[in-house]
Amino acid sequence: MPFAHVNGIDIRYEDSGGDGPTVLFSHGFLMDHTMFDPQVAALSDGFRCVRWDERGFGGTHTDRPFTYWDSADDAVGLLDHLGIDQAVFVGMSQGGFLSMRAAIAHPDRVRAIVLLDSSADPDDDEMNDGNRAMVHVLTAGTPEARARVWHVVAGVLLGDDALSAHWIPRWDTIDDAQLTLAGECLVGRDDLTPQLGEIACPVLSIHGTDDQPIAMERAEALAAALPDSRGLLRIEGGSHAANLTHPSEVNAALADFLRVTSGM
Repeated sequence: MPFAHVNGIDIRYEDSGGDGPTVLFSHGFLMDHTMFDPQVAALSDGFRCVRWDERGFGGTHTDRPFTYWDSADDAVGLLDHLGIDQAVFVGMSQGGFLSMRAAIAHPDRVRAIVLLDSSADPDDDEMNDGNRAMVHVLTAGTPEARARVWHVVAGVLLGDDALSAHWIPRWDTIDDAQLTLAGECLVGRDDLTPQLGEIACPVLSIHGTDDQPIAMERAEALAAALPDSRGLLRIEGGSHAANLTHPSEVNAALADFLRVTSGM
C-alpha cells in the first residue's frame, strides 16, 4: 500500500483508481481504512474510492499533538498528492469531524459530505473522562485490564461478536504513544456548532439508532443546523459503526447520494 508525504507525516492510503467521481473515506477513532471494505466493494466500479489511515492509526504515525483541523488539512493534502481537485467526503465519527472541518477550511475541495454516526458538538465531561480512563488503561494497564477494556469498547462501538473478534486484535497492536496523541485530539476537540453555517455543500447524515457514543439527538441537531442538509437516515439497530453492522442499507443510501451530488 502506498504512502503520501503530507504535512510532515507519511499517510498510508489506498486508491481504487478509475475515472469516476472521487469519494474520500475517513475512518473513526481506533479504526483504520479497512473499516470501509464493504463500501469500497460496493462503489468502486462507478467511483474512485480513496481511503486513508488518519494520524495515530493504521500505518499513519505522528510524533506531535494534533487537532481535527490538522486532520482536515491532511485529507486535502492527500487529494493534492493524488492530483484530485474535489471529492465527496465520507466520514465515520471522527472521520466526520475532520470532513466538516475540511468543508469549512477548504470549501472548494469538498463537493459534498456524508456523515456516518458523527457530530459537531464535543462530548460531555463524563464521556471525556471515560475516554481518558480508557486510554490510560490501554497504554498503562495490565494485559488483563486491557482485554477487559477492549471487550467493553467493542460492545459500545460495534455491538457484534464477529466484528469484535476481527477488530480487537487489530486495536491491540496500536502503539501506546500513537493512541495517547489520538486520544488527546478526541477529548480536546473544539465545538464546531457555531461554524456549521459555513458548510455550504450538501450533507447527508446516516446514523444508527443503537449508537451509544453519539446519541441520535445529537445527529438530529447537527442535521437541523446544516444549511444544505439532505436529510438524516436512521439505520434501525445500527451501532456506532453502522456502515459495518448494516452495510447494505448504508451502501444503498451512499450510492444514491453520490450519484445525485456527482451529477450522474
